[in-house]
Amino acid sequence: MSDTQTSSRFSRRWLFPALGLLVIVLLLWWFWPSPPAEQKGRGPWGRGDGGPVPVRVAPVEQGDFAIQLKALGTVTAYNTVNVRSRVDGELVKVLFEEGQMVKAGDLLAVIDPRPYEVALQQAEGTLQENRAQLQNAEIDLKRYQGLYAEDSIAKQTLDTQLALVNQYRGTLQANQAAVNEAKLNLQFTQIRAPISGRLGLRQVDVGNLISSGDTTPLVVITQTLPIAVSFTLPEGDLPQVLKARASGGEPLVVEAWDRSERQLLATGELESLDNQIDTTTGTVRMKARFANADEILFPNQFVNVRLRVETRRQASLIPAAALQYGSRGTFVFVVGADDKVSVRSVQAGPSDGERTLIEEGVALGERLVLEGTDRLRDGAKVEVITDPPATPLPAMTSEGDEKKRDA
Repeated sequence: MSDTQTSSRFSRRWLFPALGLLVIVLLLWWFWPSPPAEQKGRGPWGRGDGGPVPVRVAPVEQGDFAIQLKALGTVTAYNTVNVRSRVDGELVKVLFEEGQMVKAGDLLAVIDPRPYEVALQQAEGTLQENRAQLQNAEIDLKRYQGLYAEDSIAKQTLDTQLALVNQYRGTLQANQAAVNEAKLNLQFTQIRAPISGRLGLRQVDVGNLISSGDTTPLVVITQTLPIAVSFTLPEGDLPQVLKARASGGEPLVVEAWDRSERQLLATGELESLDNQIDTTTGTVRMKARFANADEILFPNQFVNVRLRVETRRQASLIPAAALQYGSRGTFVFVVGADDKVSVRSVQAGPSDGERTLIEEGVALGERLVLEGTDRLRDGAKVEVITDPPATPLPAMTSEGDEKKRDA
């Protein structure tokens, strides 16, 4: 067999498989599903190669902005009293409920008064006895003075009687003091609230013998109306506080927030500052006063404090997410009327986490990019995306409709 015949047979053997493969490729291309119309002309991840970039925008607004200094604070009571007995005896009555609000002077408990009543009677008896002796000595003194005037007795006898009268007078004063002491001890058997406030838990039960030297109090009273919050600020924030206080306006407003800073607990005012800076921490202590009418602030509670040192009126405000940071400082992406973005440098002021005050660089009503900034360049074309309105659920008219919605 010649070389020409061998080559011809080899060509015919590979021709048919190649034709079959070509037919399969054409069929796959023909029946392959085409992309949706909104994705035609887009590259990977549905982004247009050179087309508009989808972004979300927010306008520049104008309004009042409160400049606040943040700190951690502790709620402290203005007065806390450990109620203890001033006399010894058996506790016979407890006249309060735990957690009760009391006023100064309210009767809280009673100690057995009988021993002190007896002591008072003894002191009054001794007083009465010495008073009678003084009266008798005074009568004798008048008699001796008359006899001495008639030159019937010696001067020494008169002087001795006068000294006896003065002695009885001194004894009578001591007896009167003993009576007053006995009355005072009898009053101390009634334990009364020294201040107004809220009572804590009872520490001693009826029937126990208590003493004035006991370290365990009968109960603790804490003043909660009003109440204070102590906090510290860095020494760098001190000039703003001093400047605001020196302005002579209204007291500086202080807000107390919960741990997560989501709920405003109470609003008060700055009351006082410490007279020196703590050199170990570089901070200064401050105290704020809260009326606490609803008693939502509790002693020793930790709160987040916001001290308002200034309020900027009609300031330019933007969402904090719209502010960008670069090597040249802060800037924003401004969307023009032709839906093209421009990079603009701005001078940013204080921020509260949600809004940022802009000193200069933007105008009221301008649209700023919030989301989609990672693919933006100066002059890029954008497509503004807006959130569709929420569709309310249809009203349920029957049990079957409710089951259908759940399915």
